[in-house]
Amino acid sequence: MTDFLHNLGDLNDPELSLDAPAIVDLSDAGHPRHFSHAAVRSLAGGVAQWLQNRGLPRGARIAIAASNRAEYLISYFGIMRGGYIAVPVNIKQPRETLEYVLQDAEIALAFTDGLRRDLLAAHVPVVDFDDAGPQGFAAQIIPADFGSVRPGPDEVGQMLYTSGSTGKPKGVPLSHAGQLWALRTTAAPRNADEQQRYLLAQPLFHMNGLFMAKRAFSIHAQLVILPGFDVDSYLDALERYRITILTAVPTMFARLIKDPARLQGRDFSALKRVMLGSAPMTLDLLQRLKQAFPATQFSHGYGTTEAGPAVFGPHPDGIPTPGLGLGYPLDPQQVRLVDGVDDNQGVLLMRNPAVLSGYHKLPAKSAQVIQDGWYYSGDVMRRDEQGFFYFVGRADDMFVCAGENIYPVEVEKLLERHPAVAQVSVVPLPDEERAHVPVAFVVRRAGSELDVDTLKRFALEHGPAYQHPRRIRFVAELPWAGTNKVDRNALIHLARDLEAGQAWNINQEEVQHEPI
Repeated sequence: MTDFLHNLGDLNDPELSLDAPAIVDLSDAGHPRHFSHAAVRSLAGGVAQWLQNRGLPRGARIAIAASNRAEYLISYFGIMRGGYIAVPVNIKQPRETLEYVLQDAEIALAFTDGLRRDLLAAHVPVVDFDDAGPQGFAAQIIPADFGSVRPGPDEVGQMLYTSGSTGKPKGVPLSHAGQLWALRTTAAPRNADEQQRYLLAQPLFHMNGLFMAKRAFSIHAQLVILPGFDVDSYLDALERYRITILTAVPTMFARLIKDPARLQGRDFSALKRVMLGSAPMTLDLLQRLKQAFPATQFSHGYGTTEAGPAVFGPHPDGIPTPGLGLGYPLDPQQVRLVDGVDDNQGVLLMRNPAVLSGYHKLPAKSAQVIQDGWYYSGDVMRRDEQGFFYFVGRADDMFVCAGENIYPVEVEKLLERHPAVAQVSVVPLPDEERAHVPVAFVVRRAGSELDVDTLKRFALEHGPAYQHPRRIRFVAELPWAGTNKVDRNALIHLARDLEAGQAWNINQEEVQHEPI
């Protein structure tokens, strides 16, 4: 990655061959659109020039609200090159939440697509990617050789919004310098003999997908873009475009291997590395992934929107990272564990150049999570004797059952050790005697006839009694939130509805005399 970069929109390196392929857009699977690095760079320059011609002040916030596509990234890069702040908007959130974000961010203009044009246009001026007329993106954005604005040391380049699962979304301003530092710190080496090929299906409004796209451009790679995640489309693209490296959310790959028949006869030998993150992993899932993709190296990473992905890496002594280990701190002086039983377990604090300076217009909340440059992640970690870190659970997901602290991830790992279990999500259910009890939603392996009684007994035999799920519901699939993670809020509401209707196991008997 070029060391003298200053603007986050300048990632496709003009010193390298700009004729190299940059994007394959599969929005219309039957008619892929191909863009070279030269085309992306000149179109992003056109976006920057067009915004400046409108007289927008430097630092104006420009939204992008659309499904994944080439124009999304072109606009994202162009907004920043022009000296403005790119605000990718979660298009899967409710209308009122989206409108709140537009107002909270004080959006000056939005790039959008045809599906969302009317909604956005009711609030701000819009440029429609799908509009083929004179006011559409294609007609207004003229390719340009644009000299990118040089940001100040702490100047913000983008603002992402948190999911807002426990309230309204919070704006997370991120600087050009901080994101460029994270890219340099985590950059994969360039292969001089072969261009790397990435596949993107996770939404570009989320850090996982957006950072992968930036990582691809930072090493002059090719990025194949799907509008969203669909198992068959994803597998087809993996094979057809000979994808070599990617990042993804574990739930995506859990769905890929759910039906082994879908993988038969396919050639994924080009896929050398997959970095999974943004959600918990289990050792069983990791082992099944390695069996399904034997030529691929899988790793489990960690990062947050507020502090970036450059936290953990390989051990300095060359010790292999354990299966579920997140890695060894890149700088041990920049991580701490607090509020735990000892120095080796607690909530992770981080301090690095990518950490936000504060939430947008939320000084009180900022003061709660940022002190002296340290960001309080809310993620409970443990550290082993070799210095590797492991994710235990979210501090705010922890609940108390009969005086015992329960982290849902720990129960999920326990249940997924059963050979008939493919995937699990555990949530708390209010209980008069025990405050809360763990309940589980379980996806069985194909062909399995696993029943509630058997799985409960497995939990009691292999873990502490207080962790075993008091209710179990078998489901075909777990619900997804807009970020390709499991929608825990939806399951919490479903659990309460099932309890109210006494409908957990209509055709199965519950284990009697369950221990507290």
